[in-house]
Parts: sequence; C-alpha cells; structure tokens
Amino acid sequence: MRTLLCVEDEKTLLKNNREFFEKRGFRVLAAENLKQAREHLAAEKPDAILLDIMLPDGNGLDLLQELRGAGNKVPVIMLTAWGEPKDVSRGYLLGATAYLSKPFDYDAVEAAIEGIFNSMEQMPEVIQKASLTLKLSSMMAFVNGKDVLLTGKEFALLLLFAQNEGRTMSAEYIYEKVWGQEMIGEVRALKKRISDLRGKIEGSGYAINPIRDAGYRFEREEPRGMTKSPAVFIRGEKGVNEQA
Repeated sequence: MRTLLCVEDEKTLLKNNREFFEKRGFRVLAAENLKQAREHLAAEKPDAILLDIMLPDGNGLDLLQELRGAGNKVPVIMLTAWGEPKDVSRGYLLGATAYLSKPFDYDAVEAAIEGIFNSMEQMPEVIQKASLTLKLSSMMAFVNGKDVLLTGKEFALLLLFAQNEGRTMSAEYIYEKVWGQEMIGEVRALKKRISDLRGKIEGSGYAINPIRDAGYRFEREEPRGMTKSPAVFIRGEKGVNEQA
C-alpha cells in the first residue's frame, strides 16, 4: 500500500482528500500545517506528497526546499491557486514534480500521482553512457567513476540529454522540459547552464554539441573520420520529431 502525505490547511478539503485517496487504496497521512507535515516526515517515508503552498505557519515551498536540500527525492505535487506564477516558477526550480491548480478535479490528481509512480517504476536506477554514469536515486553523475558534482538543475539537464541521445533539441524544448514552463528571456541563463554541464562531462565519451540555429544534441564522441548516423530533431515546445 502506498502512503500519501496530504498537507492542507482547509479542514474540509483535507478531510475530502483523505476520504478520496483512502477509498483508492492509499494510506493517507494528514497535516494541517508545516509543523505537522515535518512530524510525519520525521516518522514516515511517504511515497508522494500533496502539498499546499499557503499554510498558516509558512509556505509549502519552504518545506519542498528542505526536502530537496536534504536529498529527499519524494515526488511532490504542489497545490496552488491561479495568479501565483512566481510560486510555480520557484517550485519547479526547487524540484516540484508537478503542479495542480485549485479547485482541482480528484481524478486529475489521482492520474497525476499514478503517472508519477508509473514513470518512477519504468525508470532505471542507473544510466550508463560510455564512461558517464547517472545514478537517478541520488541525482549524481560520474565520469570514469569520479563524481562530477552536478547541481540539481544540471542533473535534470543531463538526464534529459541522456534520454534523448542523438536528437537535436531546441532551447525552448529543453527549457520547457527541465523548468516546466515556457522559456521567456532565459536564453543566456540556459546557455550558461549547458556550457557548465558540457565542461563537467568532458572525457566521458559523450558530448553536448550545439547545433547552429537548431539547439543541442547529446551524442557519442566518435573518432575523427567516422560518419555519424542521422539525428532526430525535436523542434519547439511540443517536441515535434523530424529527421535531420
């Protein structure tokens, strides 16, 4: 039985959340504030957290930051009202798994949670690319066995590249996938992130190559004189595939 921690200060909504998910076979831990949530987390290891942002004793994003700072990768679905774009942006940067707006549809919440669980079950623990090793549970990457000390965002970028080897991905597509929002005026910041990441994986046998007027491609570094196979191009926010 999976355990779900619901953090919600509206008592009626918290009661409804608990009843709904218990009927769906979840074991539910209920918290009306951050203090109660922290008490549950000190004693339990929930499989997912449904976390409100505005709480009587603080901001749910602060708890998210604490979790990620401690290396806790539990899926966190943030609940937010419309008109809080800055909170959505900060949440994704801190490592939120998904966002749902209030009022929400319970079937949509359940689908989001099940989708996260399915994705986690299908994801391998380790991805090996030549001398590059990605360990998903710890969000660490190694080149020739040495920890390259990636930040959380760098690891997310590298994972996206590793999962799309041989594909050219536009900057817009990369930003949308990693940051969870449309890229607006963030080109320089993205370029800097990718440049730093390229330097950290040097010597791994793989490279992140800029493709002029198209984006970036993660590919095996081949000896000079060898011909590369055709790549796949992913264009725009929706990731439309075309043969390059």
